[in-house]
Amino acid sequence: MNIDLSINSDLVRTLLTKFIHSEITRTGLTRAVIGISGGIDSALVAFLAVEALGAENVLGVRMPYKSSSQDSLDHAQLVIDALRMPSLTIPITEMADGLIAKFPDISNMRKGNIMARCRMVTLYDQSEAFRGLVVGTGNKTEIMLGYSTLYGDGAYALNPIGDLYKAQVRQLSRAMGVPQPIIDKAPSADLWAGQTDEQELGFTYEEADRLLYLLVDQRYTPGECIEAGFAQNFVDTVVKRIRRNHFKRVMPVVAKITTRTPGYDFLYLRDWGT
Repeated sequence: MNIDLSINSDLVRTLLTKFIHSEITRTGLTRAVIGISGGIDSALVAFLAVEALGAENVLGVRMPYKSSSQDSLDHAQLVIDALRMPSLTIPITEMADGLIAKFPDISNMRKGNIMARCRMVTLYDQSEAFRGLVVGTGNKTEIMLGYSTLYGDGAYALNPIGDLYKAQVRQLSRAMGVPQPIIDKAPSADLWAGQTDEQELGFTYEEADRLLYLLVDQRYTPGECIEAGFAQNFVDTVVKRIRRNHFKRVMPVVAKITTRTPGYDFLYLRDWGT
């Protein structure tokens, strides 16, 4: 089945830069803080934010752990140098190891979650110091699959690429001039040596993008996806992940008592004063 995920790069670029500018300036601020990991998602967000706000108003933060690869640091520096943006390198090893060391049998998953949350603590500290909002870097594929850490990389004030599948992130990155080594590299959260996203997920982003497009955007049933040629086990796995991780995509559930409940009714434009 032919599934076309291509986007109008010029139009999306305009929409996303305007989104970043309007969402930040409506708060009375003019600056952004971004964790620059060396991966394609954070690189694209940095390029968009610099175009929206000006390089001097976007702080890029590298936050290596002791096991982080040198490639990740080097690729993050490629972005910083290309955009001529202010940057900081703040290692998180000491912060993370303070907790990790207390549990000798700790799993890689727990370690990765601790690292992700240490990085978000660091970004929000710099948010106050730099007087800018933290901008998220998770794409639509990751968000739908729940491939993120709640209150880690899943925490931010706004996210310009959360409605772009990984393939669309690559397309827009090429159009905006993200350095080629970053576009070509295997996606990785760089949580331990040799770790890649696709290895951990058990399938490729290309496969996930195509199936998610049918399930989410075209509203196919799982059965219709199987009829379209996707393996039942793959469909079942992805549907289970979507359902199981719904809680990561919404604000914490609030028990509704009044007629104006935060997250349910307190959503109108006038609440922003606009």
